[in-house]
Amino acid sequence: MQYTVAVRALCEFTARAGDLDSRFTPAPSGLEGMAGHAAVTGRRGPDYETEVPLSGEHRNLLVRGRADGYDPVANQLEEIKTYRGRLDGVRENHRAAHWAQARVYGHLLCQARGLAQLRVALVYYNVATEEETVLAETHDAASLAAFFQEQCGRFLAWAANELAHRRARDAALEALAFPYGAFRSGQRELAVAAYRAARDGGCLMAQAPTGIGKTLGTIFPLLKASPGAGLDKIFFLAAKGPGRALALEALDTVNAQPAAPRLRVLDLQAREKVCVHPDKDCHGESCPLAQGFYDRLPGAREAALEHVRLDAAALRRTADEHQVCPYYLSQEMARWSDVVVGDYNYYYDATAMLHGLTQAHQWKVAVLVDEAHNLVDRARRMYTGELDQAALSAARYAAPKPLKKALDGLNRSWNALNRKQADAYQAYDEAPAGVLAAVQKAVAAITDHMGESPLPQDDPVLAFYFEALHFMRLAEQFGPHALFDVTLNPAGAGAKTPPSTLCVRNVIPAAYLAGRYAGAHATVLFSGTFSPQQLYRDTLGLPASAAWIDVAAPFQAEQLAVRVVGNVSTRFRDRERSLAPIADLIARQYAERPGNYLGFLSSFDYLRRVSDLMRERHPEVPIWTQTPGMDEAGRAAFLARFSETGQGVGFAVLGGAFSEGVDLPGKRLIGAFIATLGLPQVNAVNENIKRAMDRRYGEENGYDYTYLYPGMQKVVQAAGRVIRTEQDVGTVHLIDDRYRRAKVRGLLPGWWRVE
Repeated sequence: MQYTVAVRALCEFTARAGDLDSRFTPAPSGLEGMAGHAAVTGRRGPDYETEVPLSGEHRNLLVRGRADGYDPVANQLEEIKTYRGRLDGVRENHRAAHWAQARVYGHLLCQARGLAQLRVALVYYNVATEEETVLAETHDAASLAAFFQEQCGRFLAWAANELAHRRARDAALEALAFPYGAFRSGQRELAVAAYRAARDGGCLMAQAPTGIGKTLGTIFPLLKASPGAGLDKIFFLAAKGPGRALALEALDTVNAQPAAPRLRVLDLQAREKVCVHPDKDCHGESCPLAQGFYDRLPGAREAALEHVRLDAAALRRTADEHQVCPYYLSQEMARWSDVVVGDYNYYYDATAMLHGLTQAHQWKVAVLVDEAHNLVDRARRMYTGELDQAALSAARYAAPKPLKKALDGLNRSWNALNRKQADAYQAYDEAPAGVLAAVQKAVAAITDHMGESPLPQDDPVLAFYFEALHFMRLAEQFGPHALFDVTLNPAGAGAKTPPSTLCVRNVIPAAYLAGRYAGAHATVLFSGTFSPQQLYRDTLGLPASAAWIDVAAPFQAEQLAVRVVGNVSTRFRDRERSLAPIADLIARQYAERPGNYLGFLSSFDYLRRVSDLMRERHPEVPIWTQTPGMDEAGRAAFLARFSETGQGVGFAVLGGAFSEGVDLPGKRLIGAFIATLGLPQVNAVNENIKRAMDRRYGEENGYDYTYLYPGMQKVVQAAGRVIRTEQDVGTVHLIDDRYRRAKVRGLLPGWWRVE
């Protein structure tokens, strides 16, 4: 069996050495990089060849790639790199990899064309000044061959282990049986559809009820399909921690089987959760774990693979043993893992790491999107950019003298816009050209300055720069998928003009997400509340060919008593009158059948008022409450109260941490009270979103897409906490007079019998 590796991946593996240095230096955009390559090659003669495909073998290793350019007249192979600022700002570990790439391509060219000698050149092109620096060296074919063999030799031992792992993994997956013997009702149907998607490629939308085992029911078939489909990796993406935890548990179950595939499972963690030295910058002069990082990385990488489950604890132990940064070690291990579990943003964000690696290494991947109804709001946030004038003020105060003029100019343009605005909030048909031009000038000035003098990570100028870059890129792509709005903030003492926040607000993320589906061999999006499906086809940008499956619930209507409390209004204006009826209803149900219940309210204020009244009127009922900003330990303590022998009512906010992704089977939860329709708040922002939806999908859909469907999804998700197995029995109270409406009833699961 032959192992194939790209030239770039080979050289990054073998040639990187020295310090980790993640200090930000302005890099050319993808378009600027392509333009830079074109500018360099355009200066060459008529015989100049570009994008030269090359490949070569060393034992059972196939190395392939495309050389940037070859000049047959000068007999010179060129590796072209674009940059900004000063040339000495290109990091040493990057330069080492650049030279390695050029020499490997040099060998492959000599071998392909029978050349005895070759000039190998690194061409550095400054996209700002259009200056070209050529660093060249002359090699005979034998020395280039020796270099190639040395790089391959360093990689071969690793490649041999990777091949052995891949063969053993695929053989075990082909023989793998479902861990629990028999599928649950509905779970097999889901698994078959997911398997076909992974086998044939494309997208699958799967609506499947909570409690049938969707996580294992999607992971298992994708693993089974991997050998035949030639999948390199599976990415399991979740919106919240509980979804990721369920995926890790399911993968532990798979790895615990006889003749287990020993899947390498990586749990990606956010930087702030794993950084050992948050007070230090990420470079060798500041952080001891960055100093010599690449020299110690090979040992740490090898040791990390001794762990089947690469979670935060395992990576931290390995990083400690080898004195490397655990965060960047986890990023390295994404290259060598079979399954990566992480947040949506690792694949769907504008600068998503997993998507970038997939493209760079041409991996064949399958993507699982857990509770995919959440992807709409999450993607909206990913592709929304805000610019706060307070951040500009901090940047102006901290800025060195060369940047003052551009930042002051932006502030003047910004204030001029603020003075024209009469209302505290206003949406515009397009981004004001004057402010955008001023933002562009400020970004250009900071970019040029950092090319000469990099800024520390905690510098307010750098923080503003990142926000401005993101904002500007989204503003340049502004269209009917987005809003531009301005919110005036309270003016400080002595301020002539109130400051404001500018926002390019994404409404429909479809265009941004479509490319992500195209980058994966297969994408399976699943949720218990994935209807109406047209809403998600529209807003998530799914291809017309995306398949759809609606898995029937395995539960019987007799398992769940659904009672509409239609004599109570939970509208904001009626909140005060609703408190006593809600508290009394909860107390009556608890007295009728003591046990564990969840009570869902629309806000923390509403929750506090109901729980306070419960304590006052019904002190015999034990209660506990979700609090704003509750940390992981607090959430764990909240859920721990729901024991098999426990009794009481836990109050939570609808749409929060406890309304989905929480599994409380049996007597751990026997009922829920949902005192809201979950509708988003009617405010200026949401009304403008509704108008954008009206324009795109018609006025008959605008209200439903903006308010009704998102609200009812939260309701069904929360109610789904009650019945988790075919043995569970429980009660759900839907508290609001609007639950009497036929349109609202039509959005409830078909197997419910609503009383």
